[in-house]
Amino acid sequence: MLEVKGVDGVQQSVWSTDLDIERIVDTYGNMLFRICLVILCNEKDAEDVVQDTFITYLTKAPIFNDAEHEKAWLITVATNRSKNKRRYNIIRKHMDISDLQLYSINDENYGLLDHLMRLPTKHKIVLLLYYVEGYKVDEIAKILTITTSAVKKRLQRGREILREKYRRENEYGF
Repeated sequence: MLEVKGVDGVQQSVWSTDLDIERIVDTYGNMLFRICLVILCNEKDAEDVVQDTFITYLTKAPIFNDAEHEKAWLITVATNRSKNKRRYNIIRKHMDISDLQLYSINDENYGLLDHLMRLPTKHKIVLLLYYVEGYKVDEIAKILTITTSAVKKRLQRGREILREKYRRENEYGF
């Protein structure tokens, strides 16, 4: 960022190049979209939340210790905004998971992805951060501001719920 004197003589902050914005979007865009999609189960809402996250990043211009701190900050903002959006959608009864199959790598994973989307938010975000994004339990605890034991318990319960849904599905041949 550059400090520039405005017409009225007041210091103003201006982004030095568009390269920083491009770097942020290229580096974190897909990851944040996946997280938001899992929480919201709606493509358009996920896109909106990711965009809002980047706007917040640009307007607040936080200073980070390293790339991991930056990534954790973005995940936290995106997660919180997703939860707020989900709350808003629940009040207005708007949930759409019809486009979910588009984001599945192959058709075999669609069932798992579908079950993951139906988990309670507290379980699915922990499962996504752990298994998809590769975070460790203590890192997830810091990002979500919960204890490591809470992360472990949510992972355990999330896996149990998924396992039970798969058992029922296979038992009845669906």
